[in-house]
Amino acid sequence: MAHIRTRETYGTRRLQTELAENGIIVGRDRLACLRKELRLRCKQKRKFRATTNPNHNLPVAPNLLNQTFAPTAPNQVWVADLTYVATQEGWLYLAGIKDVYTCEIVGYAMGERMTKELTGKALFMALRSQRPPAGLIHHSDRGSQYCAYDYRVIQEQFGLKTSMSRKGNCYDNAPMESFWGTLKNESLSHYRFNNRDEAISVIREYIEIFYNRQRRHSRLGNISPAAFREKYHQMAVLKKRTNGSVRYCQYTSHITSVQVAKFSVPLHLPLSPDKLTRTSKSIYRKQRAALFTRSFTT
Repeated sequence: MAHIRTRETYGTRRLQTELAENGIIVGRDRLACLRKELRLRCKQKRKFRATTNPNHNLPVAPNLLNQTFAPTAPNQVWVADLTYVATQEGWLYLAGIKDVYTCEIVGYAMGERMTKELTGKALFMALRSQRPPAGLIHHSDRGSQYCAYDYRVIQEQFGLKTSMSRKGNCYDNAPMESFWGTLKNESLSHYRFNNRDEAISVIREYIEIFYNRQRRHSRLGNISPAAFREKYHQMAVLKKRTNGSVRYCQYTSHITSVQVAKFSVPLHLPLSPDKLTRTSKSIYRKQRAALFTRSFTT
């Protein structure tokens, strides 16, 4: 059943797209009526507290985004943050990095302590998997884990631009806060973990299998982040080939026009020797050869 397969997270719009791809065409109003009759509801969102502490003496980077999350390609803007998950064994801390353009979680790490090493592991995972160009903006809050010297050194080595939210303003890092809410609403809030390993397994499966590869995003045209990234790369290759063909056509057109202007044969010679005698054909060929030779040598 589509409602169960999508983990009870889709409204009528995304559910309609999911059914259509499986050959079932149904209107949104009809879907709404069926959901009401069957008492099917989406999981409700919950609010969660901030986890990082901005009260420290470490240097803080300026806010380069100012809540303008509008990249035009993958690996232009990453947002990073930390959150925590309760287990019977104790807290599990999760560091994540999200590509704002594709909505994909490109790096994450989990551990028992909320340290700079944890955020560093998430950053290295993102760098290894994406290999971003220099100039990428890395945005985070002012937590000490992101302001730490070691973390900033990694950013500088890979040519990343550091950006940080204003103190106490969660909206400055809205894309990452949105992901935490989605993760906890659609998955974590429905479990009681006996230990950290159970939580790690559920989180890893949610991110790598469901969220990145299956979950439809309205902002992406109701396709998954992985499908959106693949579509972007396909369009980029097609655009490159098209531009190359256009440039080649323009180049050959220019060369042809130059050749026509420089090496054109006088019109008093017949265009075809079909109706000429054998002697006339010989003269005709010699005259054209002489004209072309003269044209190339002048």
